[in-house]
Amino acid sequence: MRIGVLSHRGTEATYRMWSPTADYLTRQVQDHLFEIVPLNFDRVDPTVAAGEVDFILVNPGIYVNLEVRHRVSRVATLNNKIGGESHNQFGGVAFTRSDNRDIHRLADLRGTRFMAVDKTSLGGYQMIWGELMDIGIDPRQDLSSLSFGNTHDNVVMAVRNGEVDAGTVRTNILERMANSGQIDLAEFRVIAPITTDNFPFLKSTHLYPEWPFSKVQHTSNKLAQQVAIALLNMPTDHSAAISGNYAGWTIPLDYQPVHELFRKLELPPYNISKKFTLRDVVKRYFYGFILGSILLILLVMISSWILRLNRELRKAKLCLERQHTLILNSVADGIYGVDDSGNSTFVNQAMEKITGWPAEEIIGKNQHELLHHTRADGSPFPACECPVYATFKDSVPRIIQDDIFWKKDGSSFPVEYASSPLKDDKGKTIGSVVIFRDVSDRKKAEEQARQHLNELAHVTRFNTMGGMIAGIAHEINQPLTAIATNAHACIRLLDSGEDQSEKVSDIIEKIGAQAERAGEIIRQLRSFVRKEEPQRLMVNINTIIEETILLLAPEAKKSQVSIELNLDKTLKKVPIQTIQIQQVIINLAQNAIEAMSEVAENQRHLTIATAAAGNNAITVSIADTGPGIERKVAEQLFNPFVTTKTRGMGLGLSISKGIIDLHKGSLFLNNNSSQGATFRFTLPLNPGGELNAK
Repeated sequence: MRIGVLSHRGTEATYRMWSPTADYLTRQVQDHLFEIVPLNFDRVDPTVAAGEVDFILVNPGIYVNLEVRHRVSRVATLNNKIGGESHNQFGGVAFTRSDNRDIHRLADLRGTRFMAVDKTSLGGYQMIWGELMDIGIDPRQDLSSLSFGNTHDNVVMAVRNGEVDAGTVRTNILERMANSGQIDLAEFRVIAPITTDNFPFLKSTHLYPEWPFSKVQHTSNKLAQQVAIALLNMPTDHSAAISGNYAGWTIPLDYQPVHELFRKLELPPYNISKKFTLRDVVKRYFYGFILGSILLILLVMISSWILRLNRELRKAKLCLERQHTLILNSVADGIYGVDDSGNSTFVNQAMEKITGWPAEEIIGKNQHELLHHTRADGSPFPACECPVYATFKDSVPRIIQDDIFWKKDGSSFPVEYASSPLKDDKGKTIGSVVIFRDVSDRKKAEEQARQHLNELAHVTRFNTMGGMIAGIAHEINQPLTAIATNAHACIRLLDSGEDQSEKVSDIIEKIGAQAERAGEIIRQLRSFVRKEEPQRLMVNINTIIEETILLLAPEAKKSQVSIELNLDKTLKKVPIQTIQIQQVIINLAQNAIEAMSEVAENQRHLTIATAAAGNNAITVSIADTGPGIERKVAEQLFNPFVTTKTRGMGLGLSISKGIIDLHKGSLFLNNNSSQGATFRFTLPLNPGGELNAK
């Protein structure tokens, strides 16, 4: 059985004083072995709560709490032995050094350095605390300092050594330490001493019952009864009593005075707060009220400032929204937003006017199903192929140059539009913004310009043929003369009467070859001068050049110009209007032939070459060995009515540039480093379609 004992004078002293008592109980109570467990003040409660001891011997103050909190029960009260006499009551004594002339009464302790044993020590703190409270001194607030020495001996030595001004211990401690030679009582003076009959010890407080010996709740009543009988039967002069410096045990005393003291001090288990008035609140929390009031004023000021800022922000937001709406509605192009589900989020007035869709009927609806559902050829346009959808999926902006949108009335109109990703403040794409333009008028103007260019090109081709007609007539005349000569020869052979069938057959073959030659020249001529339908075909540019040489060869031969072809046989086919490109080649080649009339006959060379221009286009170059073109003239060369010829209207190069522009290509001039000039034009392999904005 484990007996927990409050170690108020240290562990070694506790074992020395109380181990004989445990041995006594081991001999008196059969079948049980008792041992002492020293406990500091702060270990008593948790040790009892954990059931680590079976009996407990503590001061009455701690006992009162254990009685309420853990239902311990006292079985005997200690008879303290002092000077050969037995006492079962004790008190507290406040003392200072005998040479301290400033402290005589308890009231003199205000503002001093004071030391007690422990907050839970009845004789070593709580008794003197009660006396001080009676005279209006709260040791927790009214002392210069309040410290605790943990043992009675430490408090006594601290006062003697001048570490504190005064201290308090339980009665009989000073006498015991003096008897053991540890101190000299003459070194100390008791503060406000109280004398009581039949109580010989120095004290400054009322008397309270001595330490109770108690059983813990889990200990059986039978064993507790056996222990109580053994303690009550212990002789006063037993060796265990002598070692513990006590005179045996008595029946449990009344501990009501301890309860009254704890109620006054509002200590557990009587620490339930009394009625707390407003005056108490102000008194206790005065500085808190001041601080709280300051914080409240600051909070009101900050709240007012925040509310004012919110009003200004709402006003600024409303202003920005109005400006945003004004800007959107002031733009002539249609603008609308799309979320990541494809639904419209906002539109401007131009969009409503162009499409006929009012804002309330399109916002929140799928824009693709309303505006972009069908292609120009009438085939369905899948949403998965829609550039607007692709933009908010891959966050890549797009510019679409040729597409159609559909109006509310079911009609379509041509558009060009840009689709840009719309991002939130974290950079995440949440939709896209579309800006589109109705290009119906521009398309009509382009079509009219195209028709005008075709008419002008047609007239120009006639004029070109007018300059080339003599050479072409000569070319046609040659095969016709050969046909006539061979026909006459064939007639003479037939009139001879001889069998000349083999010779006649050879002559007829020659007639057929010359007829085919004349027919090809006429076919190319008719093709060149006829009005061509605006239809583009995928053709090999090399074939066009080779066919065009048939028309150029007579004039080149007449002007003593040699023609060299450097054609890339690996070129892909390009979509072109054949006659228009053929006209460009003839215009450029004819200009080159005329320009070389100013140089020696043996230096007149015309080179026509083709090559790939990257992966998406081809280039055609026409180079001559003429005198070149002056820079001032070159800067205006492609303008209408600008020419270097003495005769001519200056429309050939302008028309040629217009034709190349219609094919989405480029026409430009380079003066050769050595001699002559080179005209180049490019033709894209895919002139239409979607372009990614960079």
